[in-house]
Amino acid sequence: MSEDQKRIAAARALEEVRPGMRLGLGTGSTARHFVDLLGQKVAQGLDVVCVPTSEVTAAQARSLSIPLTDLDATPSLDLTVDGADEIGPELALIKGGGGALLREKIVAAASAQMIVIADGSKVVPVLGRYPLAIEVNPFGLRATRVLIEGVMQAQGAEGGLKQRTKPDGSPFLTDGGHYILDALFGRISSPEALSRALLDIPGVVQHGLFLRMAKRAYVATAEGIEVIDA
Repeated sequence: MSEDQKRIAAARALEEVRPGMRLGLGTGSTARHFVDLLGQKVAQGLDVVCVPTSEVTAAQARSLSIPLTDLDATPSLDLTVDGADEIGPELALIKGGGGALLREKIVAAASAQMIVIADGSKVVPVLGRYPLAIEVNPFGLRATRVLIEGVMQAQGAEGGLKQRTKPDGSPFLTDGGHYILDALFGRISSPEALSRALLDIPGVVQHGLFLRMAKRAYVATAEGIEVIDA
């Protein structure tokens, strides 16, 4: 049912797309449905140009003959459609389960509007149940990790910090060549304070808290589509 709900949410977001738009294409299981549906519209003649947020999304878009550009050629976008790992109050998000958080955030910031698509399981009263992805520079990893652990302790984190690895046990690398540390907070009572504290650490490249970025969410449930506006 969840995959069906994701596709329903993606289809609703596709209704926001107009000919001539410059789109940001998200990364992850829900965004993949949107790209698939967008590809069908492009095949029918829809004129859009898109910036993918990951190499995986770029490959999918190319396979569907979706026209692609980048933010150097097209620095301002009309709309980005992406999924989320958690959707909290005021459309605060946790993203980064797929490891594309840095590019996702850059693309979202370049967009006039960001729409989130998800199934109902992603909506939570308080962020933090899902691990927060923190993208870090490989240089000085141990020192960076100690500083992040200090922030977690100050924020009352309920869990630990773990480096993300691939199935063979080697470090997971983002498209930018960085590592991911997954931090389990359990409950994030002050997302804005946590965001600032993490970004103050020199080795932290970016984190998966997306605050004041999404303008609307289409959430598919068994009862239908719920529209949440910021």
